[in-house]
Amino acid sequence: MEQIRTIVESDFPAILRLNEAEVEKTSAMDPDRLAWLLGMSAYGKVTTLDGQVAAFLIALREGTAYDSDNYLWFASRLPSFLYVDRIVVNARFSGRGVGSRLYDDLFAFARSQGVATLACEYNLDPPNPASRAFHDKFGFRELGTQRVAGGTKKVSLQVASA
Repeated sequence: MEQIRTIVESDFPAILRLNEAEVEKTSAMDPDRLAWLLGMSAYGKVTTLDGQVAAFLIALREGTAYDSDNYLWFASRLPSFLYVDRIVVNARFSGRGVGSRLYDDLFAFARSQGVATLACEYNLDPPNPASRAFHDKFGFRELGTQRVAGGTKKVSLQVASA
């Protein structure tokens, strides 16, 4: 049985394993950083399947003390937004709609909070075509690009209407 619910501390080990498996597409995170992110987040949920964490998503509103270059890029351009810091789906559950259902829940949350704009980024270099296709499906469009991680990554900075 699938369930979408708020992240709790007992989810941290599974979230950190999932994040580490996709770290080149997200960014490194330890338990302290995860707790710090969740403390600032407006949305932090997992999808569980048969009691296992199948995916997680963390999103932040404008006006937080987040230090991400990508978050700061949006903060300098948008007065109000919900920023997807990361969404990671366990590869074992890929292709089963887990990420899409989390995004459906996120979009519903944004509307319930009166937030009209969702923001995110995905890698252009190294390329992440799966993320591009996923975000295209939800109506995201590019506002700009930038190099991050000391110039080792180029990201597409995307927005969508809630």
